[in-house]
Amino acid sequence: MKQEETKNRMGTMPVNKLMLSMGLPMVLSMMLQAVYNIVDSAFVSNMPENGEMALNALTLAFPVQMLMVAIGIGTGVGTNALLAKSIGQGNRQKASQVAGNAIFLAIVIYVVYLLFGIFGVKPYIASQTQNEQIKAMAEDYLGICCVISMGIVFFNIFEKLLQATGRSIYSTIAQVVGAVINIIFDPILIYGWLGMPELGVRGAAYATVIGQIASGLMGLIFHLKYNKEIENKLCYLKPSLRTIGEIYTIGLPAIIAQALMSLMTYGLNIILGKIGESVVTAYGLYYKIQQFILFAAFGLRDAITPIVSFNHGMRSKKRVQEGIRYGMSYTLIVMAAGLIVLELFAEPFAAVFGLSGETKNLCVQAIRIVSLSFLFAGANIAYQGIFQALDAGIQSLVISVCRQIVFVLPVAWGFSLLARQSMDYMWLVWLTFLIAEGVSVIIGTVFMLQINKKVIKKLA
Repeated sequence: MKQEETKNRMGTMPVNKLMLSMGLPMVLSMMLQAVYNIVDSAFVSNMPENGEMALNALTLAFPVQMLMVAIGIGTGVGTNALLAKSIGQGNRQKASQVAGNAIFLAIVIYVVYLLFGIFGVKPYIASQTQNEQIKAMAEDYLGICCVISMGIVFFNIFEKLLQATGRSIYSTIAQVVGAVINIIFDPILIYGWLGMPELGVRGAAYATVIGQIASGLMGLIFHLKYNKEIENKLCYLKPSLRTIGEIYTIGLPAIIAQALMSLMTYGLNIILGKIGESVVTAYGLYYKIQQFILFAAFGLRDAITPIVSFNHGMRSKKRVQEGIRYGMSYTLIVMAAGLIVLELFAEPFAAVFGLSGETKNLCVQAIRIVSLSFLFAGANIAYQGIFQALDAGIQSLVISVCRQIVFVLPVAWGFSLLARQSMDYMWLVWLTFLIAEGVSVIIGTVFMLQINKKVIKKLA
């Protein structure tokens, strides 16, 4: 019955309402993922001593945290799709095996993060900075986030298990609770409130992992209590290469797309570090601010894909076209709103994080210039979801590579050579993002025209 209701909804509900009903929870979920880093940054930047250095340290740690999110999301996406399919087929044993193997993968992923936290953090941070104070703070923060990462790893899995059975409200509750706990513990542990020791950057890391563990535990409890379609037996934890292969056949593209963001940020940290530490700090803060807006677009993209894909399978040209039109329109509206907000409140946002002098001016300059690329970025993100839905995964990947690597790192490096000579040219480095998104949206539009001719127009 539940499957039939879902089918009727996907195939009959007006597409504009369907897009909103599916997209808003996904937007909220994605935006909550940005809370941890932005909250940590807000509190550490206002530390009585070395606030800007602490913010720089978190910026250097950020690419690894993004990679952790990428692996979690990709594994979860594959698990979600395969589990939902198995439940829809009435195959309870296969569904239980998928869930068990996903939990097994979470254990393996955590062990990898643990080993990186112990052995890999120091060389990774050293590749981006030679400032001993920043290096020490970044190592402390990232080391804690990796060694005690079991919360975020297992929450990513339980979140998708709950979403696959139609119980996404519980995963959202778990995520909200974790974010609130992080916000509460940040000032207590960073500044030493309520009789706690003043831990500085380490306090921010501990607050983060405590919030993540709370989300993970709640996700586990909700999964055991409500996911009755799944048998939770130890025998299902036994790894099946076939099941794991099926999970990553679906999830690997999502991992690659998210991992590109991590690679771009890491590369830019190195490029900008050659100009000055204040530039890295300014960029890191701006990037975390813009995440709220970009992640909202990602949430809409994740609604566009199943809607267009379902109706593509039903060969309904009208609903496919409406899915593309409304998905693109809503994404552009979100990005336009984000552009307006950041342009109007650039200076207040920078001030909230305790920035001053050159770093504050650089952050405001980054906000004002990079935000101009938002409409192009929104179109590119929507294109990625549309292409995935229409079996054009290669075109989706090409857009990701172009907008985050090909037209970013080489261009930024070239402009950085001028900025090293004079900071008067720093605006050119920020212009890199407008160039990358602008060129990528041209490529995406060409792909869209080709797909419209070869795929959409041939539908009934």
